[in-house]
Amino acid sequence: MISDLPRDLAERVLSRLPVTSLRGVRCTCKNWKALSKDRIFTKRHIGEAKAEAKKRKEFQVVMMLDFRVYLFNVNLLNPSPMERIGELISLDRIEISRIFHCSGLLLCITKDKSRLVVWNPCSGQTRWIEPPRNSHYDILDRYALGYEKYSQQRPSLKVLRFVDDVDTRVNRRVTKFEIYNLSSNSWKVVDGVNDPDWEIESHHYGVSLKGGNTYWCARQKHDPPRPDFLICFDFTTERFGPRLPLPFRTFWEETVTLSSVRETQLAVLCQKSSSQVFTVKIWITSEIGPNSVSWRKLFLAADMKPLIGFKFMYGSFFVDEKKKVAVVVDKDGHRYPPTRNMAYIIGKNGYVKQVDLGESRNLTCFPLVCSFVPSSLQINHRGNH
Repeated sequence: MISDLPRDLAERVLSRLPVTSLRGVRCTCKNWKALSKDRIFTKRHIGEAKAEAKKRKEFQVVMMLDFRVYLFNVNLLNPSPMERIGELISLDRIEISRIFHCSGLLLCITKDKSRLVVWNPCSGQTRWIEPPRNSHYDILDRYALGYEKYSQQRPSLKVLRFVDDVDTRVNRRVTKFEIYNLSSNSWKVVDGVNDPDWEIESHHYGVSLKGGNTYWCARQKHDPPRPDFLICFDFTTERFGPRLPLPFRTFWEETVTLSSVRETQLAVLCQKSSSQVFTVKIWITSEIGPNSVSWRKLFLAADMKPLIGFKFMYGSFFVDEKKKVAVVVDKDGHRYPPTRNMAYIIGKNGYVKQVDLGESRNLTCFPLVCSFVPSSLQINHRGNH
């Protein structure tokens, strides 16, 4: 019986399995289920996986395609640079509309926008979050996952939920900022944010960095229009910081998206709506914090016109800083309706290559990608429903 294997032998067997296979392991027997969720084993499993990935010159990303969440191996030197390892299925095949990554954890929003869950794909731990009393989650709600920095070993995880938009159902602007603390299992209103003079458009996703804070691209709410800028929410002070400059001037209807680099720096992609609409440019920060930012010189630039000849619609992306390569995921926007999920690899000296990620079965679900750093961080289940 496999359940009778000595612990050290069972650990050696399980440590050879990818994260996407651990759900099947947990269904095998109680002993293996307990072992696969053990923090010491998880930490060792992650360490061995990282060492093997480094040896093979690979790294991992999490990607959402057609409301499913997948894990990919990426080696941009291979002829087949993106290998789909498998679906992350710890959520009992619930369809997901948005994902947010922070220190190896994922905040997932269900397809119907009615439920939130914090999930560690490595340990299989989940924490479903109930809305505030006498409230419900709404299609206009925006989210971010971060943590308080009082302890690196056991950070206090928090979820920011906010809406600052015109609700056509009631014909008025609705503004509300709330924060949920996973340790105390409680919601509270964020102080000092009543009617900010900036806004974050619905298609802009926040990016969380090591230290627990989340950054967005934002813009001036009222006329006259001004260039976009960064805004940061500090999960320790529970405050938004000042406006931080971007390395370029950009305005409404121009594609601007963010990504993390090793969880310590921020990358920004810009595709302007002008005669040079097909040129994509990417910059990376040299230093960044809630109150200040500095940028390096231009990281990459590529003319996309010879390959696709269209403007990215959302352009979720990640970068390989050492190889000086970026990968942008989007739909094949040169046709309507788009029928394929695509990855566009951008390199030095104008190098551009496209990789077909498969059929796009849902017109409204755009692919999302984020760098994934596996973690043994435990999700506090106090007060969990």
